[in-house]
Amino acid sequence: MSIVAIGMNLMLAGLLVVALLMGYRLNARLKALRESHEGFAKAVADLDAAAARAEQGLADLRAATDEAHDALADRIEKARALTAKLDRQIQSSPQASAQAPRARREEPAQDDDVERVTHRLGALLSGARDPRPERAPPRVPREAPPARPAVNFDDDLFEQPAERQTPRAGTRR
Repeated sequence: MSIVAIGMNLMLAGLLVVALLMGYRLNARLKALRESHEGFAKAVADLDAAAARAEQGLADLRAATDEAHDALADRIEKARALTAKLDRQIQSSPQASAQAPRARREEPAQDDDVERVTHRLGALLSGARDPRPERAPPRVPREAPPARPAVNFDDDLFEQPAERQTPRAGTRR
């Protein structure tokens, strides 16, 4: 065998080793991609199940709302019927016919009383919710400290040369 043939065989062996290493790395990357795809598919399935549960919850909520609406509507109708029946009984009683003119005269006053009591109750409740701040003792006027000029840090940094800067009161250098 000649040197050229040996060189070609070595170069071919080297290329085969490089191809094997690249194939191994590609296989590892494809494996990771498959695993992430499976994880993504699982996350999508979980999201789909959560959406289905949410839809079922909304349907249950609608059904409960409709049921409550129907129950309240029935109660309101029964209350109206009982109120009408009570009004008829009151007006048909012998005492009601004697007191009816007086009750009609007193009715506006009762409305005013109800409004006044409601207003006072509202004021009391709002006062109970919002505690009043305690009054602080009157302050004794003190002598005002002398006015200091406003400190501008940019002025301190850029306008005065370093050797002319004077320390401020209360600071150390």
